[in-house]
Amino acid sequence: MNKNPYEILGVSKDASDTDIKKAYHKLVMKYHPDKNPGDKTAEEKFKEVNNAFDILKDPQKRAAYDRFGDAAFAGGNGASAGAGFNGNPFGNGGFHFNMGGGDMGGMEDILREAMRGFGFGGAGGFGAEERRQNRGRDLLDEIVIDLRDAFFGTTHTIKFTSAVKCEKCDGHGTADGKPAKTCSTCGGTGYVHARQGFFAVETPCPDCHGLGKKIDKKCSACEGSGTVNKQRTLDVKIPAGIMDGTRLRMAGMGEAAPNGGTPGDFYVDVRIRPDKKFERIGNDLLMHMDMDFATLALGGEIEIETIDDKKLSVKIPSGTQVGEKLRVRGHGMPTGRGGFGDLYLEIGIIIPKKLTEKQKKALNEFADIKSGKKSWF
Repeated sequence: MNKNPYEILGVSKDASDTDIKKAYHKLVMKYHPDKNPGDKTAEEKFKEVNNAFDILKDPQKRAAYDRFGDAAFAGGNGASAGAGFNGNPFGNGGFHFNMGGGDMGGMEDILREAMRGFGFGGAGGFGAEERRQNRGRDLLDEIVIDLRDAFFGTTHTIKFTSAVKCEKCDGHGTADGKPAKTCSTCGGTGYVHARQGFFAVETPCPDCHGLGKKIDKKCSACEGSGTVNKQRTLDVKIPAGIMDGTRLRMAGMGEAAPNGGTPGDFYVDVRIRPDKKFERIGNDLLMHMDMDFATLALGGEIEIETIDDKKLSVKIPSGTQVGEKLRVRGHGMPTGRGGFGDLYLEIGIIIPKKLTEKQKKALNEFADIKSGKKSWF
């Protein structure tokens, strides 16, 4: 990470979470690979925007950046989308970035690394098992659906490229496909200790490079990493009634971790396109309905079409006013608890541009009776 996330998103350092989110969604739609096929510049911009948002949306990461700058994420442990275990993780239009998976994440991990440098974190501190925890990166994608899809629920297919477990060695990174032996130098902790004056310093093991396991003969397919890059297809089930901005989590469907570690998770941000006919307000729907003067004044019955394509008769009470909202119970969005919100009809009026002589006469008579004065048409 070597660019200011505030500058990338075009927001000030004191920007609110809402302002950051608005700036992110505007830019991510502008530079999305689907809208810019083959445009490498747009692809890099897209990754930069996601990296910047990953930092600023997380209070801990944002605080770390505000205090330490780029140094808070030195070594690729921050939000860098380009620092994967197997090279470029951005294949074929898919995209993702680190959401905390890996060895560090947030202020707690920064403090852990600092304490490690002073000799803390041994058997009496952070356990060895925690220190050598190996987890794949989390992935994030954003999909945009129609309001009707949000009403009925749907399945969205995502195609992307990411690190997956090497099939030849079953993710162990060894030539024989068996788990690697524990490193004898560090005893499986992944770290060795040395003294520098008054301080005890803990550094990654030079033999296993912090893995805690020693691979004598590496797998030829993955070169000992236990993972390879591969194009993937993921079917995401969108539940009926989903709200705009909902983030779905698919546990264990993120990137595979090196050498048999725990895979990351896959997250999907769901955005809903504005509908031409219906406006969503929570679980309710609002529909504008223009009517003629006679129906509003005398009352009547009209037929409407609901979001699920049902024909419905609605009674209009006499004396209904322009701007009034009539409620049709149970014809809104699914609530997720087996029920539905309501549909509201916002009443407007149709003013005819041309009138027949008979219509003019009738309106004149109505105006005369109401006001007692002559009206001109």
